[in-house]
This record gives sequence, structure tokens and C-alpha cells, in this order.
Amino acid sequence: QVQLVESGGGSVQAGGSLRLSCTASRSILSLYAIAWFLQAPGRDREFVAAISRLSETTEYADSVKGRFTISRDNANNTVYLQMNSLKPEDTAVYLCKTGIRVGTIRTSPGYWGQGTQVTVSS
Repeated sequence: QVQLVESGGGSVQAGGSLRLSCTASRSILSLYAIAWFLQAPGRDREFVAAISRLSETTEYADSVKGRFTISRDNANNTVYLQMNSLKPEDTAVYLCKTGIRVGTIRTSPGYWGQGTQVTVSS
């Protein structure tokens, strides 16, 4: 069993920045592609960004391109989501998920974390 833990959420004003982290209970993140999703009240869970095992491939939702950057440090078993120019509509719980490939991670089975809350005020 793999347990993912997200951290780094908080409350910021519009235009601000946050950096989210996703780590695992064991040093296994390097075995997986990792994605970030968001869950907002009244909305389906939405894909945000994904990164391949060795960082050679990244994908982003159109809504975050140019503002968010996904990266990873396999030596430290951590994946990051740098969030800049935050908007009120980015307010959500952000969750990380494991996958085999970036191309299928949106719908494939995987391990999920519990999420970290991001609140952006106008």
C-alpha cells in the first residue's frame, strides 16, 4: 500500500503564489508518473498537471498553463506544484496521484493522497 501526503496549501490573495508538495510513505515515487488534480465544491475532480518518472514529459490543463509548474526530486521522494498568479477560481483541494504514464494518468487507477486546501481570495 502506498500512502501519498500533500502539503503546502494555504490561503493567499489573488496574484500570490504557493508551492505544493507530494511525498509518499515509502521511497517509491520515482517508480511512478505523478499527477495533480483539484477538487472544488460542486465540481468534478479536474486534472491539473502531470510529470513522467524522469521528468522528460509534463502536461498541464489549459487553465493553468503558464502559471503552474510541476517538477520532481526523486532523490527526495517529492513532487512539487509551483502555483503562481493564483486566481480565486483556483480555490480547491489539491490531490496528487500515481500513474504509469502521463498519457493515461487522468483515467488510470492509482494511489491518491488526501489533499491540501488552497484558498485564493480576491
